Amino acid sequence: MDLNGTVFGSSDICASHLTQWSRGAFTCDHTDCSGRRAPSTEHRAPSTMPAVSKGDGMRGLAVFISDIRNCKSKEAEVKRINKELANIRSKFKGDKALDGYSKKKYVCKLLFIFLLGHDIDFGHMEAVNLLSSNKYTEKQIGYLFISVLVNSNSDLIRLINNGIKNDLSSRNPTFMNLALHCIANVGSREMAETFAAEVPGVLVAGDTMDSVKQSAALCLLRLYRTSPDLVPMGEWAARVVHLLNDQHLGVVTAAASLITSLAQKSPEEFRTSVSLAVARLSRIVTSASIDLQDYTYYFVAAPWLSVKLLRLLQCYPPPEDAALRSRLTECLETILNKAQEPPKSKKVQHSNAKNAVLFEAISLIIHHDSEPTLLVRACNQLGQFLLHRETNLRYLALESMCTLASSEFSHETVKTHIETVINALKTERDVSVRQRAVDLLYAMCDRSNAKQIVAEMLSYLETADYSIREEIVLKVAILAEKYAVDYTWYVDTILNLIRIAGDYVSEEVWYRVIQIVINRDDVQGYAAKTVFEALQAPACHENLVKVGGYILGEFGNLIAGDSRSSPLVQFNLLHSKFHLCSVPTRALLLSAYIKFINLFPEVKTTIQGVLRSDSQLRNADVELQQRAVEYLRLSCIASTDILATVLEEMPPFPERESSILAKLKKKKGPGNLPGIDDVRRNVNGSAEHGQNAEEAKKAPAQPFTDGLSLNSSSSPGANLLVDVFSDNSAPPTAEVSEENFHRFVCKNNGVIFENQLLQLGLKSEYRQNLGRIYIFYGNKTSTQFLSFSSAVNSPDLLKTQLIVHAKAVDPVIEGGAQVQQILNIECVSDFTEAPVLNIQFRYGGALQNIAVKLPVMLNKFFQPTEMASEDFFQRWKQLGAPQQEVQKIFKAKHPMDTEVTKAKILGFGVALLDRVDPNPANFVGAGVIHTKNVQVGCLLRLEPNTQAQMYRLTLRTSRDSVSQRLCDLLSEQF
Repeated sequence: MDLNGTVFGSSDICASHLTQWSRGAFTCDHTDCSGRRAPSTEHRAPSTMPAVSKGDGMRGLAVFISDIRNCKSKEAEVKRINKELANIRSKFKGDKALDGYSKKKYVCKLLFIFLLGHDIDFGHMEAVNLLSSNKYTEKQIGYLFISVLVNSNSDLIRLINNGIKNDLSSRNPTFMNLALHCIANVGSREMAETFAAEVPGVLVAGDTMDSVKQSAALCLLRLYRTSPDLVPMGEWAARVVHLLNDQHLGVVTAAASLITSLAQKSPEEFRTSVSLAVARLSRIVTSASIDLQDYTYYFVAAPWLSVKLLRLLQCYPPPEDAALRSRLTECLETILNKAQEPPKSKKVQHSNAKNAVLFEAISLIIHHDSEPTLLVRACNQLGQFLLHRETNLRYLALESMCTLASSEFSHETVKTHIETVINALKTERDVSVRQRAVDLLYAMCDRSNAKQIVAEMLSYLETADYSIREEIVLKVAILAEKYAVDYTWYVDTILNLIRIAGDYVSEEVWYRVIQIVINRDDVQGYAAKTVFEALQAPACHENLVKVGGYILGEFGNLIAGDSRSSPLVQFNLLHSKFHLCSVPTRALLLSAYIKFINLFPEVKTTIQGVLRSDSQLRNADVELQQRAVEYLRLSCIASTDILATVLEEMPPFPERESSILAKLKKKKGPGNLPGIDDVRRNVNGSAEHGQNAEEAKKAPAQPFTDGLSLNSSSSPGANLLVDVFSDNSAPPTAEVSEENFHRFVCKNNGVIFENQLLQLGLKSEYRQNLGRIYIFYGNKTSTQFLSFSSAVNSPDLLKTQLIVHAKAVDPVIEGGAQVQQILNIECVSDFTEAPVLNIQFRYGGALQNIAVKLPVMLNKFFQPTEMASEDFFQRWKQLGAPQQEVQKIFKAKHPMDTEVTKAKILGFGVALLDRVDPNPANFVGAGVIHTKNVQVGCLLRLEPNTQAQMYRLTLRTSRDSVSQRLCDLLSEQF
């Protein structure tokens, strides 16, 4: 079995290995399943296995293999094999009983013939008979033959199962190992049905030897992976966790693989493994390599076990216990520190093992997303790898930094490496590394660097590999839309995109630019002028003709006053492209022509002449012919008023998720959930809120997926509430998950719930008393979720305080896919409770019910307020009534870090006021809670006492209920 608990396929046996098995030894230069390096290149069976004498070698097998190798042709080989098969068949059918040695030899020959690609239809019974032998070599060959040739539907399966049961109950460690290996190698559902209840007993039995425990753990893991529903969770589940404390590190390594898989499905049953895993990891990373000499790989102590323990910890959130959390933080810091030490060996195995542990530790840091110091250190460490000469390290560093870029704590640090990433995009030879560089630029993009990143992507697009051009086009389109403060820049970018890579610009991209231009009055004239100039190029891509035809047909009148772009010039320019375009584009241009008749009556005669031409009225394409006939008749018989009504300007498009983003999600594949990870978190205190006030006023209120406001006539916040609401009938109730609720008090985005089937991610944004939550349902399995539905339920009182409307969600979620649901929220008055999201779906025929408490808190409706010191204290005195102030003194639950505290206060929603408090160690903030009925001003003061590890939090607002609720929420964060 390999280090991840995967059983090596027996069909990978070569002839030399088969010969060595026949002698009872096996030459190999791999590590064993415990992660320990073999002391020499040849390792025999464990000490529990019987010694094999030299006389046990099978000369007949060696001669047969030699004969096959010496055959000059395929015909000669087949002839020699047929001769041998006839001989073996006669021996098996003969009257004389064969001894164990002869059976073993002939079964080995049959196995070798099978591995050469020939069918074997006899000898199975003789192999089964070998299982009852007391000789190790004979029993070994019997199990090997069964693992390779016997299928689960064989008539002999009952005899085989009996033989395996006899060996499992024999308490002979050698025979038990052989039986466990056979169960794992076959790994069928029938094997699971028979032995899934027995193997756990072997694993947790007090008298089981260490080598058997290893095999039992990995065997159970194989059965669990193939048939998880057949592995019962009984008393052994709690006992298997304590194998992490076993003195034998091989047992711990095998147990870690098993527990990790089990914890992914049943995290609560194995939660106690967290403390044991942290304790074991602490002992490993703080020990010298000499302390774990048998399990040290090129000066790295137990790297396999370290990786497995770190992976196990990623099944759970950060530990609640402060001491345990501190110990885990020390472990991670030690791993990061060791990565900075000079290498103890120049061999690649040393660096590989060291970096494997480091990258897994960074994955755990990213998963917890709660220690800013560790996140920044991890980012800096990865930044060093960006310049490493090893391609694989550069690839892994870019991939990990993509995830780090989505954290509010490390995003700014990731941005410092932008020049290195851009250089990698230009100079890397490996296309996969360049693709990861594109992904990282996309992830680190924000309003401060959007123009630079988009420009670099456009520059690279001209020479990019064809395999990734479409993805780059989609990402450029998304970034240009999402961070467009100046919409003229957005139009220029998309047109440039079409010019550079028109063949890779999908319909979703040019549809999107049309929607945005139609919905924004301030950019329509510029767009018309720009596309008119672009169409004057001798060679234009067809997508540019589509965009030009649509925009000029709608807004050509805005530039018609210039003689250089008069109506006739516009028409002639479009019509010069007509004969070079495909049928769909010609159809669009005909629609643009009839629009011209409405906009510019002076060109009516010219356009009617085109529509009357035989090439239009008698066109072979039915669609073009019908449009020409109908448009011609419409222009002839309709009055000016009717034409103006029928051909009026397109109304604004309704708000919807960006189809470009949906296409990118689909292209990224089912294994990735870009809706949760690819779009950076937008919380108070992040780079988005670090802009100056003037720029912030220019920026429209943009939802994450829509990017640009699509209703220019409405107020900035009005478009957050739209119709098409779903039925909010509640499915059967389930236990409400609140595990991650308080983690979202100071942040707006992340994974709120996750189990073995479903990952639930949130992205939120709030403006005044309105909010919107994007919920991403990720199917982690390969099976469809059917009858999928969700509903938001609130207590009666909360329904009057908080209005939540949910859009409908797709009833089917494909395996590995992700769907999105939008919740629109309006805060009517202050509240204390939170709504609950109830999810119901069918998986594998079973009805699943999940309930998650949505992180909609009162502080989400904060608007930060900047004020001078005098104004602050004047307002502080005004709110001096006893019922307006709430004060709380509490013990620090987390390390008292100044930068972390600032980030949390900003994330809470208030403005952090510098140089207001006479004590520079104190934190002072101000903000306004916006509800539909009233606005509530809020002032807060946080006084840390580092010596006593205590805080004093004081809040003053104009409503006592608001003061109390905000105090309760914020005090839980420190």
